Amino acid sequence: MPAGKLSDLVIPRIETERLVVTLLRPSLAELMVRFRLENRRHLTAWEPLRSPQFYTEPFWQAQLQANLVDFSRGESCSFVMLNRAENQVLGVINFTQITRGTMQSCQLGYALGGAFEGQGYMQEGVSAALQYVFDVLKLHRVSANYIPHNGRSARLLTRLGFEVEGRARAFLKINGQWEDHILTALINPDSSL
Repeated sequence: MPAGKLSDLVIPRIETERLVVTLLRPSLAELMVRFRLENRRHLTAWEPLRSPQFYTEPFWQAQLQANLVDFSRGESCSFVMLNRAENQVLGVINFTQITRGTMQSCQLGYALGGAFEGQGYMQEGVSAALQYVFDVLKLHRVSANYIPHNGRSARLLTRLGFEVEGRARAFLKINGQWEDHILTALINPDSSL
């Protein structure tokens, strides 16, 4: 995607049965702050240590602006999953490290609010977002990694068709500790790309 003025940027808006998957504008930072504050304890075991600023509106205004810039440059696609009324963030779906050239790949990361676990929201959102990444961004490969004891992520990725490719020792620093990760990937079903 060529870089241009952010005011001209067309933001993807993906609708599913229960969700709207899109990039959140900085003017809606309070929605992200509420999601992060409500899920602070719930997500601690699966994410890096967060500074106090991470839970503030100025931080999220700046972060959401940076997400739009990165999207305009074709470097990442940081989606949020909103309810259909678009007044609550249920989770996030991030496609980062978008690499073009001979790789045509990216890295998938996601987080879901604790109140929405076990209801199929993440599968619904990630499935729709993957379709966008494959059909619109025309990427060939999406990698996703999870901590071995994260059974929910393992089951989600399996249902979505990701295949285990290996294990990386001390791969990411999560909650202050270096954690091993199971490495998985999904190849675009349109193999002509």
